[in-house]
Amino acid sequence: MSNLTPEETGTIIQFTYTSNSQMYSLLKRTAAKCSNIAHVYSIGRSTEGRDLMVIELTNNPGQHELLEPEIKLVGNIHGNEVLGRQLLIYLVQYMCSEYILGNTRIQTIINTTRIHILASMNPDGYELAASEVEDDNDPELSNQEGHLLNTWTSGRGNAQSLDLNRNFPDLTSIFYRNRRSPHYRIDHIPIPDSYWFGKVAPETYAVMKWIRSLPFVQSASLHGGELVVSYPFDFSRHPHEERMFSPTPDEQVLKQLARTYADAHATMSNNDTDRCGASFYRTRGIINGAQWYSFAGGMSDFNYLHTNCLEITVELGCDKFPSEAELYPEWKRNKEALLSFLESVHRGIKGVVKDVDGNGIKGATISVRGIRKDVTSAEAGDYWRLLNPGTHILTATAKGYSRVSKRVHLPHRMTRAGRVDFVLEKVPIEPDIDDHLFPTVDSWDRFDPYNQFERYSDHGAHDGGIERQEKPWWWTYFSQLTNSPPQWLLRNV
Repeated sequence: MSNLTPEETGTIIQFTYTSNSQMYSLLKRTAAKCSNIAHVYSIGRSTEGRDLMVIELTNNPGQHELLEPEIKLVGNIHGNEVLGRQLLIYLVQYMCSEYILGNTRIQTIINTTRIHILASMNPDGYELAASEVEDDNDPELSNQEGHLLNTWTSGRGNAQSLDLNRNFPDLTSIFYRNRRSPHYRIDHIPIPDSYWFGKVAPETYAVMKWIRSLPFVQSASLHGGELVVSYPFDFSRHPHEERMFSPTPDEQVLKQLARTYADAHATMSNNDTDRCGASFYRTRGIINGAQWYSFAGGMSDFNYLHTNCLEITVELGCDKFPSEAELYPEWKRNKEALLSFLESVHRGIKGVVKDVDGNGIKGATISVRGIRKDVTSAEAGDYWRLLNPGTHILTATAKGYSRVSKRVHLPHRMTRAGRVDFVLEKVPIEPDIDDHLFPTVDSWDRFDPYNQFERYSDHGAHDGGIERQEKPWWWTYFSQLTNSPPQWLLRNV
């Protein structure tokens, strides 16, 4: 208590590491303590059957509210990068307690935002990394620097030794191949069927389904090993260039998102900070991902090209598995940055796209002149578009409806998103070159088309929580091709 500042004396957090079972218990207890604003749910299971547990914080948990933006925070995608996992666990406890205590800032965030927190995307990798650190700290092993000497690879991947941040569909290459086509739509790029014939981790599968199921606006993935915030694209626009500036059409917006976190962090944007051997002090703690180093199959690029969501990657520090004594100082360094990032989702514009009868139009596209990346409206017709201050020309349209444009000005000192609604009239549908601009059942909605990975679903789970198929994936594949599998297959099922 003597180390706590006056404004924190009402919230007590134990700054220790939590095992997977402790994490699940703590999240459930927090949701029970704040049952009016918190709800836990599982998006699937890991390779070894551990829950991928999400806690939701909002004033009406369990459902999407019209015009309320949805934001997610993901930690521990690499099992041995553990600080982000712990910070998110502390954040959940802090926000629950402060909401009850009447902290108006926390109450405003939770009452106006739907927050989803996945503290550990890779609980299997964490289990391995944590066990190695415990071994390193065993005095009988004569190694007195367990945390510092924890290797950069032990526990990084999942139980299948897959790097989850290289396991998402490589949509960036598809974007680069088609970017010069004036009619090619670069948002909501579908997952190619060839992806499903590779090795897809159950954790990746679960997160992709999660990302597709909710209208996320903004996201951050927490990592370790550096002190910097990177933003898409992470894959270089030239395949033979490992370090090449590769901006998205939303370069300025993503750069501002990264700046929001870095500037609110206690030391990340300082020009005199030890940078783990890199030189990010020159850019005040932010960098384009591909300019740092290029890789394909990352989660941030997938979010950007497959959905409306804009995601940044936060590298929290040089030590991937810091000592327990460092957890409280790291919370102090990152708390304001985390809260500022949550607040920054209320930036730009939001609104509802309706027909003349007042019904929301799902799947309408909202474009901004000069930014070749559209967003689409959610189930009830509401949408969100992160934008920096300035004058923008917006256009909304949907298949079978008219096209409406509006000019809007966003002042520099806006504290919440501006409201811009659209009313579209029905028009006759005629064959048009732009027909391919709208997602169809055969493209964006085509997910795991042969049910190859549906065994990762949590429905009817058994054997450690992973549902086992009675028939292999190729049974469904051949059945779809021929209406019945060949007789030689029947003998081998």
